[in-house]
Amino acid sequence: MAVQTQRIVIVGGGTAGWMAAALLARFRAAPYADITLIESDAIGTIGVGEATVPLIQQLNQVLGIHEPDFVAATNGTFKLGIEFVDWHRVGNRHFHGFGDYGADIAGVAPHHHWLRLRAAGLDTPIDAWSMPWAAAARDRFAPPQAMQDAAAAFKHAYHFDAGLYARLLRRHAEANGVTRIEGRIAEVLRDGDTGDVTAVRLDDQRMIQGHVFIDCSGFGSLLLGGALGVGFVDWSHWLPCDRAMAVGSMRGGRLTPFTRSTARAAGWQWRIPLQHRTGNGLVYCSRHMADEEAADTLLGSLDGAPLGDPRPLRFSTGRRERFWAHNVIAIGLAAGFMEPLELTSIQLIQTGLARLIELLPSGAIDPMIAAEYNRQTIGEYERIRDFLIAHYCLSERDEPLWRECRAMALPDTLMHKLATWDACARVPLYDLELHQEPSWVAILTGQRRLPRAWDASADQIPLTQLRALFEQRQAALAHAAERMPPHDRFIERTCMAQAA
Repeated sequence: MAVQTQRIVIVGGGTAGWMAAALLARFRAAPYADITLIESDAIGTIGVGEATVPLIQQLNQVLGIHEPDFVAATNGTFKLGIEFVDWHRVGNRHFHGFGDYGADIAGVAPHHHWLRLRAAGLDTPIDAWSMPWAAAARDRFAPPQAMQDAAAAFKHAYHFDAGLYARLLRRHAEANGVTRIEGRIAEVLRDGDTGDVTAVRLDDQRMIQGHVFIDCSGFGSLLLGGALGVGFVDWSHWLPCDRAMAVGSMRGGRLTPFTRSTARAAGWQWRIPLQHRTGNGLVYCSRHMADEEAADTLLGSLDGAPLGDPRPLRFSTGRRERFWAHNVIAIGLAAGFMEPLELTSIQLIQTGLARLIELLPSGAIDPMIAAEYNRQTIGEYERIRDFLIAHYCLSERDEPLWRECRAMALPDTLMHKLATWDACARVPLYDLELHQEPSWVAILTGQRRLPRAWDASADQIPLTQLRALFEQRQAALAHAAERMPPHDRFIERTCMAQAA
């Protein structure tokens, strides 16, 4: 039987577009699919953060991109988690690392034992049981496979230049048959009977036809939001920050193997260390901070000379009502925007594409397939939304923004999580939950949201024995971290970027 080739058209480049092209070329190779990507060099890409979570390792492995090559090509560094500074109150610090707090003790998760020890007078944060923090606090790094036993129980991600990553993905996509077309979309054509998009017309009158269209057009959501009129679900009442200023700065000091998030009076500031520069940005609420004040605040808190003027960005946190409508699937900013507090934007691109590859038929699209895609993706966005809200609503800072967040009505799903945690130190998890219990424990304990009780089984171990176990693990992790090379030296030895 003759194979009917499915024409897939990707509208927009950047990380989302070229990630879509590279993955689709890997899993929908010719003759089953003909993949075209349309982008314009005249349209810039938006980068609000250059970091991600460990899932990106799976993407690179699937595409055959080796870690040293990836890090060198993108001026990258390694990331063990996020340090939160001044979020609970000014002077408070806590760490959300890519790992847990060790194996269960007597069948009970470690944080229950830590809560018991704290009630008995221990003033050491739970971070002391975290291998990622043991290394991050010392600016050291080695991959998990180089460690042993409990010291290997962590994951890592990366900081990198997103523009350079898009170029790397483009090379892989084009090597696997993806066609790039330079041009701007002037018109979107739809079938009068089905409502499906049939083609896009470029400003030079070229017509690009397709069976499936992937909308990677950024905040404008040219196809899904524009041509198809799919509405936007605004979550600004829960996540009120709606502006950002971003600027690069000269590198200063040693390379930290973690992202830093510092709370400010009307928002928070990110710091992302790369090999060749540091990425900085201030996310803020325009009702409580003017743009000029935001720029001054950002420039006044850099640890290196700025490499330009701060770039402004306006946004609303939220998602499209649907992500797949007719034969159009939105990926990246065209689908929604989750502020970069936990750096999940590339993760959402990746999981959206994985879901698409799993569900996309080779022929006609059954509406039930789109409905299932939307169900799963909405669930994923809402779980991340709740995790981000928890960072804000638990703060005890006294500025207007933080008082508003503390007083706001919360989503029912988040209220249930917090109430369950308060009662018994357990975190109920929903379907498609990215952040598992250790992540919630990191944020809840770091923000001093301590439960009324813990698992009663934790009371069975004598306190003296429990203290000894705590001290032994803390010492073992510290010893393992000291054996790791400094982060910058590890990069110099294994994946240093070539000088331009």
